[in-house]
Formats: sequence, structure tokens, C-alpha cells
Amino acid sequence: MLDRRDPINYVDKEPVPAHIATAPPVAHAALLGLGVYRPRRVVPNSELVDQIDSTDEWIRSRSGIESRRWAGADETIVSMSVAAAADALAASGLAADQIDAVVLATSSQMVLGPSAGAVVATELGMHDTAAYDISAGCAGFCYALGNAAGLVRAGQARHVLVIGVERLSDLLDPTDRTCAFIFADGAGAVVVGPSDSEGIGPTAWGSDGSQTDAIKQDKDFQEYFAEVAVAADGGAAAERPYIRMKGQAVFRWAATFLDKAGRDVLDKSGLTVDDLDAFIPHQANSRITDALIRVLHMPDSVAVARDIVETGNTSAASIPMAMEQVIRSGQARPGDTAMLLGFGAGLAYAGQVVRLPAIV
Repeated sequence: MLDRRDPINYVDKEPVPAHIATAPPVAHAALLGLGVYRPRRVVPNSELVDQIDSTDEWIRSRSGIESRRWAGADETIVSMSVAAAADALAASGLAADQIDAVVLATSSQMVLGPSAGAVVATELGMHDTAAYDISAGCAGFCYALGNAAGLVRAGQARHVLVIGVERLSDLLDPTDRTCAFIFADGAGAVVVGPSDSEGIGPTAWGSDGSQTDAIKQDKDFQEYFAEVAVAADGGAAAERPYIRMKGQAVFRWAATFLDKAGRDVLDKSGLTVDDLDAFIPHQANSRITDALIRVLHMPDSVAVARDIVETGNTSAASIPMAMEQVIRSGQARPGDTAMLLGFGAGLAYAGQVVRLPAIV
């Protein structure tokens, strides 16, 4: 261009903007493979009842839980994620170097950085792979799945590894009658990639921040570290942050609002409950699952995930783990049409209709 400071030779013209390339989009995305990791230690209700002044019968009647898995010292957020992801890769027939991005959902990573997703990617042998974490409570896996499907369809990534993982036993007050028997540990992972036909419906999601007190960590880490400093100077011992939950508030919200959420999932996918082969809700509480079946008028022909009985509530890991249990048990098969619906802390929800993936 001519120098604007030269009044004789200068002609005012709009500059032509440089052309920015766009990635070629992909029409359809699908779940290509699924893997899970269940911690070794099985904890039956009988181990917990004395500390919370309860009974096995009461726990079963209130939650449907008979046992849960709690991680050992060597079963970390990263190691459980790596194990689940390795099986998901094997089921999809893909190698780690074919993954372009890792999206990891968790609420129990006890440090802010580095992201667990980045560490998992490196542990799996990936190099220079995009990776990040999502915190959306028990809806986290469906949030991450929505992100992954969007990346694939937009051409930003060809294959995305999605992980839901929790070590919630680290955040449990063993004397808290509202929480100590509910939450558990584990990991689930899926590989998302391009498909000839649609395998992941649009995400229906939302949140209600006015009800943050319904499920929350009872103190932030700044407060906790201040207590640690006081303890180091001879003061009272610091008490780590714990999960606290108002069970009745959560149940009321789930039993009323999630009717709309479930219908939004189906509407966005252009399907009805009669088109479903399986229903895989977040494994929060058997009574909430029963309520959802009623309000959504789910047919008896639809297989309903009940992984909570032996796995407990694993928050962001619960949907992939329940998906695997439904397939492993023979209640549903790869390729079947299933509705996923995650909900919990936030309060937040998210859901999609998917074609069930292969497992190893």
C-alpha cells in the first residue's frame, strides 16, 4: 500500500483481509469404543453402617446401593483414567497416536494444575495432543461428550478421547449420614470419531446456579490451606474439604425438572422413548431412576442401567461405567440406541441419545 503520510500519491482503499482457512467439517460423529476401570476394593454396606448409625436395609431402601468401589493409594485419577482409556482404544481399534484431543471430566482432582487430561495423554504415549479438563459435577461426562462430538464435527479433531473419572472417597466424611455411603470411585472412557451415520445426538444441557448449596464442597482450598498453616503453628488440626449434600433438595429437583431435560434430549434427537433400546441415567439414586422412568413413560422393553447397586455414585464416571455394565450384562448391545442423562452438582444436567459403542 502507498504511505498514508504521502498526500499526493495516497489513495484511500480498504485493505483486503487475508483469507483464513477453515477445517473441513464432518457430518456425523459416533462412539467408537468404550472402556472402564473399577477399583479393586469392594466396600459393602456392612463396613459403613456403624460410623453413620445406619443399617444395610436403610441404605438399600434409600439409595439402592449394596456395595461400592473405593480406590487404593495406587489407584489415582491418572492411573484409573489410563486403564479405562487403554480399553476404550482397544475396543475402537485405534492407537494412542491417532487421538487428536483428550477431554477429561472430574470433580475430584485435588490440584488445579496441570490438567489431569494432559498427564493422561502423556501416560498413554501421546505427543503434542490437545487435552483439558471439565468440571460439571455428575453431568461432566455428557458435557465432555458434547464437546468431543463438536470437535469432530467441526473438523478440529478426527478422534477424541473422552474420560469421566472420580476418586470421591477422598472427599467423604466417614461420619456423614447423607454422603458417606453414596459416593465412590472409578473411571470410564470412550473414543469419539467420524461415522457414516449419526451416532451422537445433539446435547441438551443446562444449569441452575441458584441451587449450588444442594451439593457442594464444604470449604474451598484457600480456607483449607489457611487451616493447615494454623495447624503448623500448633493450632487445631486442619480438616480437609468434604462433599456435603441436601438429599431432599436434589431429589425434588431431579424428580421434577429432569422430566423436561429428558424430553429435550429426545426432541433434539428427533426420537421418542419408543425408539430407545436402553436408558442410562447418572447413577445417583435408584429412587431417582425410578422416578425418571415413570415421568418419561419409559417402556418395559427399554433396558435401564442399575450399576449403582454394586458401584455406587461415581459422579462424572457413572454414565460410561453404567453403559459398560448394560452391555457387559447382555441387556443391550453395541449399536443399540440409548439415552444418556447426567445431572447433579451445579446443579447441572446434560444428555444425548447415542449408539452404544463396542467394548473389549
